[in-house]
Amino acid sequence: MKYQIRHVTTYKYSDKVSLTQNHARLTPLNTAQQRRIKASVKIIPEPDYQTEFKDYFDNTVTVFEIPTLHEEMQVIATSEVEIQGSPLQGLFSHTMSWETVRDQIRFPIDKTMLNAQFFSIPTRLTHANKAIVDYTLTSFKPNRPIVESCDDLMHRIFSDFTFDPAFSTINTPVSHVFEHKRGVCQDYAHLTLACLRSIGLAARYVSGYIETIPPPGQEKLTGADATHAWVALFVPSFGWIDYDPTNNLKPYDQHVTLAVGRDFADITPLKGIMFGGGNQILDVSVDMNRG
Repeated sequence: MKYQIRHVTTYKYSDKVSLTQNHARLTPLNTAQQRRIKASVKIIPEPDYQTEFKDYFDNTVTVFEIPTLHEEMQVIATSEVEIQGSPLQGLFSHTMSWETVRDQIRFPIDKTMLNAQFFSIPTRLTHANKAIVDYTLTSFKPNRPIVESCDDLMHRIFSDFTFDPAFSTINTPVSHVFEHKRGVCQDYAHLTLACLRSIGLAARYVSGYIETIPPPGQEKLTGADATHAWVALFVPSFGWIDYDPTNNLKPYDQHVTLAVGRDFADITPLKGIMFGGGNQILDVSVDMNRG
């Protein structure tokens, strides 16, 4: 499946900005299941300085600086990607218990396992309390296969929690999300990571896009697609298996991966500093079309 993606971020300021410096993670990754055909990031007004580098997680980061006065800034990321989903039927052969995986991660014997271990360490945004650990162990029963256990956890989070865009911010603790059983995709992802890491498993945060399909008979609205977040669980001999707890599914060919990290703080799509600006209005528009 091929997708053409246009992601426009617009900032409008009440006062002039004299200088802004930013990092943007808006270039889709190349992976075993995803091929980036082309990608570009355009900034308006044109920056005096723009370059790219690879971060610790191999994400492409666009760095730019605008030292001229401006009252509006646009970051326009366009890309074309091709998705070849992993055969989901192969996951049924993974009968290794979650405890066996946990122990292999705890005592890594090669570079792959050592890299995975890095994603088993809780972060500020994925710290679990006792209630979250107990919730996790309801799915991860003794000697239960790891994929089956994670399937069950994802289904329970999807069923037990309410999607509520008005409930949380990036600074809402995962314990608060768990207590009130509501949040957005970012919260669902952080909670899932907190659950998995609380029992010693390795999982990473994934940011990207998900295709939206309009109801039958209705046209797709411009800008109606959205950025999205999900997680990926590490399973030895297989690699990373994506889970989307917000939608209770394993991503196949309708999810485009932008970046991976330990949590949202590692891979914020656009962040930086500015001088001046006063109040600001943010608008984000995403179009993800097949073809």
